[in-house]
Amino acid sequence: MATPHNRAQKGDIAKTVLMPGDPLRAKFIAENFLENVVQFNDVRNMYGYTGEYDHAKVSVMGSGMGMPSIGIYSYELYSVYDVENIIRIGSAGSYCEKAKVFDVILADSAYSESSYARTQNGYDKDMTYPSEDLCKMIRETAGRIGIPILEGRVHSSDVFYREDKTPYYQKLYEEKGCLCVEMESFALFHNASVLGRQAACLLTISDSFVTPEVTTAQEREKSFTDMMKIALETAVSL
Repeated sequence: MATPHNRAQKGDIAKTVLMPGDPLRAKFIAENFLENVVQFNDVRNMYGYTGEYDHAKVSVMGSGMGMPSIGIYSYELYSVYDVENIIRIGSAGSYCEKAKVFDVILADSAYSESSYARTQNGYDKDMTYPSEDLCKMIRETAGRIGIPILEGRVHSSDVFYREDKTPYYQKLYEEKGCLCVEMESFALFHNASVLGRQAACLLTISDSFVTPEVTTAQEREKSFTDMMKIALETAVSL
């Protein structure tokens, strides 16, 4: 059945969904990596597609920016459409020199100041975690296809533009162990835990707080192919 945010019907969406923030990145993946593609959603221009990758059924759908957005879409995918696995594939800003532009990060935890989880079901901790089994598969897949990954904690922020101009990111790196910042994983991991499903997050560093490196919007949409390949190859095994 359809929801207010997704016109798909039962069976239209695969058990494994790759979830970039940008719906145009979802469109790019569908057009360049999948075969026999069918678009299942365009409500609010949040594009979703199902196709085949190496003969395996795989879906890809945008999540939008921020925890409220991915919170809605991931919750519905798990609870309404019986999705078992969501692999977020997004961009991130580096908090440290060892996480360089175009590096691929596998999140082993997500720290956040967000009230998302507390509001959702009373969870009062500032850390959420991905599925160990799914992360293990991603790690093994990356090694098998020869794409290096850096593992560590990510900061899921509710705010993109801060009035605080001090180097707050140094504290988040030094005291919380956050390698980089993004805006969705904390909520995704929480929803998966609440609903007994699996979630993981692969990120590509798009810019840095500690070096002048930066990528363009077009590069972020179309050039983050290493994490896409890892996620797709993992999906085949699920």
